[in-house]
Amino acid sequence: MTDWLYGRNAVQESLRAGRRTFRRLVVSSGAREAGPIASILALAEQRRVVVERVAPRVLDEALPGTRHQGVALEAGPYPYADLATCLEAAARRSEPALLVMLDHVQDPQNVGTLLRTAETVGVHGVILPHRRAVEVTPAVVNASSGATEHLAIAMVGNLDQAIRTLQEGGVWVVGVEQDERARPFDQADLTMPLALVVGAEGSGLARLTRERCDFLVALPMRGLIASLNVAVAGSIVLYAAWRQRDSGHSSGHSGHSGHSGKGTRS
Repeated sequence: MTDWLYGRNAVQESLRAGRRTFRRLVVSSGAREAGPIASILALAEQRRVVVERVAPRVLDEALPGTRHQGVALEAGPYPYADLATCLEAAARRSEPALLVMLDHVQDPQNVGTLLRTAETVGVHGVILPHRRAVEVTPAVVNASSGATEHLAIAMVGNLDQAIRTLQEGGVWVVGVEQDERARPFDQADLTMPLALVVGAEGSGLARLTRERCDFLVALPMRGLIASLNVAVAGSIVLYAAWRQRDSGHSSGHSGHSGHSGKGTRS
């Protein structure tokens, strides 16, 4: 089984990361072999990937409806990690865990956008449920500009069990949800080991997921639209968590006092 990755950023980052097996790189004969294409060709040479040059229509027909930008990479399937690997990444960097959990988010563009932010802020791992959620498809890789290729992404069979496992390991699970019980995201302490849970488009977090969270955060809104795009909301809170950690700042509003405060969990 292979994936056809497309788009210059997606192809370049996959080759840079070198985590997949590669079969061939296909380049449109109409593409100017300078700049990004030149970098891609150099990486393909380093990885000893066969390069094929084809007429522009060949890629158009093979990848209809995509913005392939004159380049496609035939690669092996995405190398998923596991929950332990995500936590080990934080330990190796001597940092409190910063994870993202997607609760049945299905839109590839939203997932890709959020994963791009996750990689940018140094997230240690991303957790996807196996059912009713998008996988790491070529469309997601493209939407993330190749960020998926550098992230540790785990797919779990049971999101509720994954939450329990994280909590037992000392990770606080925080849901992003427009809920009357949620505190403003910029008044919450996000410096502890943290798994940020973002819900599906439209419906938000599933009831059981919401109940399992240690607490909820929300983004204040003053306009007429009732909710924010899931990728936008998740990205804003991720940046807030990163900035708090980067500055060593703790707002002190989250209601916990150190990690011994497990008694506050239901």
